[in-house]
Amino acid sequence: MIRAVPREQRRNDVRLKLAIGCVCVAALCGVCLASTPKELPDVRIGLCGTISQIDDAKAAGFDYMELRVSEVAALSDADFDQLQTKLKTVGLPVPDAYLFVPGNIKLTGPTIDKDQQMTYVRMSLDRMAKLGTRTVVLGSGPARAYPDGFPKEQAYDQFKDFCKRLGPEARSRNITIAIEPLRPEESNLINSLAEGLTLIKDVNDPNIQLNLDYYQFEMVKEDPGDILLAGDHIRHVHMANPKGRVFPLRKTEYDYKPLFDNLAKIGYDREMSIEGTATDFAKLAPTSIAFLRMAVEHKLPGK
Repeated sequence: MIRAVPREQRRNDVRLKLAIGCVCVAALCGVCLASTPKELPDVRIGLCGTISQIDDAKAAGFDYMELRVSEVAALSDADFDQLQTKLKTVGLPVPDAYLFVPGNIKLTGPTIDKDQQMTYVRMSLDRMAKLGTRTVVLGSGPARAYPDGFPKEQAYDQFKDFCKRLGPEARSRNITIAIEPLRPEESNLINSLAEGLTLIKDVNDPNIQLNLDYYQFEMVKEDPGDILLAGDHIRHVHMANPKGRVFPLRKTEYDYKPLFDNLAKIGYDREMSIEGTATDFAKLAPTSIAFLRMAVEHKLPGK
């Protein structure tokens, strides 16, 4: 005699089978996702330059413009409004900016003026925030260089103090400051990525991080492994062919491989701005952009 299965039990059996099926599908999807290679970082390529270069940068195919903070800060209110309109019309964002503090505003030495420093910081960062800037590079060699005879330790403490005061101002505007190590010819304070890393650890502010300028990095012959030590503290990259500080164009002109290998290892996925010169901008800029796109996608074979 075949006994009828109660309706409620049949419903429970169906629910159980559906649940088992969902678990199996989820597990299968997990396997598929796990076996799918992670997409490579989408690093945008920009140009470090002046306001007068905006049209040329757009025409060349750059993703964004990295303007000079000191130039933007020096504009009249009317000219700044025109700049905002210009950028919107051209359709070129300004996520990053450089040349932050002009040389007449000293950050170290016997004549620093903290009120002057912070007045400039607040005004300039206000303007950059209005342009949508999220990373401001602090190189500013003349501003941070200390004079002969002045104690280096005191200069370091002054610069560290400035960064501690700068961090909250940047944070309130959703901006990160990226300290740029400079070769000794451009500044006598913070000359390597390793020294920059020590500084930001001493400052201990999440909005004070690092900029890797490849030209500066190579000029002091720094160990490529320092990029790995800096890791996620590297929030921006400036790029040039160290031979002449010109636009990078091809893999055979310089050994770029250690740089891009290490940037890939730290998962760098932010912007990269060309800071260099070109003998024929209209011709060489698209070539340089294409080369860097291949490089950041890790498509450059070894020599």
